[in-house]
Amino acid sequence: MTEQQSNDLDPQPQRDMTRRRAVMTGGAAVAAVGLGTAVATTASAGETSATPSASATASSGEVCYRLTSETTEGPYYIDADKIRKDITEDKEGIPMTLRLKVIDSESCKPLAKVAVDIWHCDALGIYSGYEDSSAGGGTPPTGTPPTGTPTGTPTGTPPTDTPTGAPTGAPPGGGHQEPTDDERYLRGTQLTDRHGVVEFTTIFPGWYRGRCVHIHTKVHVGGTMTDAGYEGGHTCHTGQLFFAEEAVLASAEVAPYNTSTTERTTLDEDGIYPGNGAQGGLLNLKYRKGKIEKGVVGSLTLGVDPDATHDGTDL
Repeated sequence: MTEQQSNDLDPQPQRDMTRRRAVMTGGAAVAAVGLGTAVATTASAGETSATPSASATASSGEVCYRLTSETTEGPYYIDADKIRKDITEDKEGIPMTLRLKVIDSESCKPLAKVAVDIWHCDALGIYSGYEDSSAGGGTPPTGTPPTGTPTGTPTGTPPTDTPTGAPTGAPPGGGHQEPTDDERYLRGTQLTDRHGVVEFTTIFPGWYRGRCVHIHTKVHVGGTMTDAGYEGGHTCHTGQLFFAEEAVLASAEVAPYNTSTTERTTLDEDGIYPGNGAQGGLLNLKYRKGKIEKGVVGSLTLGVDPDATHDGTDL
């Protein structure tokens, strides 16, 4: 784990989100509530706790949506050039299906044919494209530790000069770094279907120093698919998807996550998670209690403003 890995931190996360309203009546209002509802905590063995991202006023039929929280892009983004559903590339970890629904936060209608881009670290906290600079985990040290009291007296004169030169690494908040290798596992982009839905096959992410477990995501609109990937248009949403502590603790008991020697940052300790549940990116997670190694399904509805531009580089 290097010093650079902690640069995904944003010391001042965005916590004040814009509320946009859409007035709907009758069956349309009921349908809209279904679209906007996301479970904010882990669902285990049939136990669920729903926290809607939309609230309905029964007397007026009004449904209020909140834009999904914008967050920093982080230093390890690589442009959407891997158009695919399965992003695992044989990486070890707990199988995970990620289902995201993208809606217009004003009209509440699904957004079809928009590009959803995701990327995250592997089970030991390493990002593809940045393996040298994001060594976030590893295996426990081997061998017998030395015994006895160190001998000898330190020699030389301690330095007294003020350090010179500019600091290296990405600045806090996630200044972009150029890739250092050609690996692209756990990265991918897909277009939403007519229902605004996209589904990825991946693994449950690990953790690295200074950050809780998370997945990065972007939503791009107005572009086109080419042989080189998704081209043109603009990014209307940059966010992160978060995991309830119950699920993370369960994953930490499973190989290879249980070989990590990296200190874990909890959801409450994280400097980027806005603390606002599903609106802030907290996933609905479903898995068999006590059997998380069998697989996890994560889902969330993302409310975005397709006319806005949020590339996450200024947060």
